[in-house]
Amino acid sequence: MANDMPTALDLPMVDPLPEATQKYFDVCQEKLGMVPNVLRAYAFDIDKLNAFTGMYNDLMLGDSALTKLEREMIAVAVSSVNKCYYCLVAHGAAVREMSGDPQLGEALVMNYRVAKISAKQRAMLDFAVKLTEASAKVEEADRQALRDVGFTDRDIFDIASVAGFFNMTNRVASGTDMRPNDGYHAQAR
Repeated sequence: MANDMPTALDLPMVDPLPEATQKYFDVCQEKLGMVPNVLRAYAFDIDKLNAFTGMYNDLMLGDSALTKLEREMIAVAVSSVNKCYYCLVAHGAAVREMSGDPQLGEALVMNYRVAKISAKQRAMLDFAVKLTEASAKVEEADRQALRDVGFTDRDIFDIASVAGFFNMTNRVASGTDMRPNDGYHAQAR
């Protein structure tokens, strides 16, 4: 893969980018110090990029009783099961940064079961991982286990949605050999 290509596929970004997309990329550059390669990977088709960012922004940044950190924790736990290199690096960095705890980010990448997290967060990740490993085996008892630790039905929908989204993106990232930006590796260590 060429160093300037975010994936192994020969799908160059639209050039020039539409004004709204360029503004979005400029905001990323300003706030993150980079344009995440996942955005660059989708930028060969602006409609696909907009669909991806719309769903991502809704699930990860939108209104939810789940904290942004908890949503990132789900992303990492799911990506760990799927062994998605891009998402483990990128979202592991986000967990380290949001939590202020480099050990939490590493534990979630390796095995969320060793992480020092609350019983409620453990139940959340247990559910997300079961949904990832064997979605057809999720049953009412699994949802009830979440209710028993304080999650609402809306929260359960959000947990399932975040887990589902990252199962999809993990597969796209793995299928295209998407590579994380170098900047993620050293963040919040």
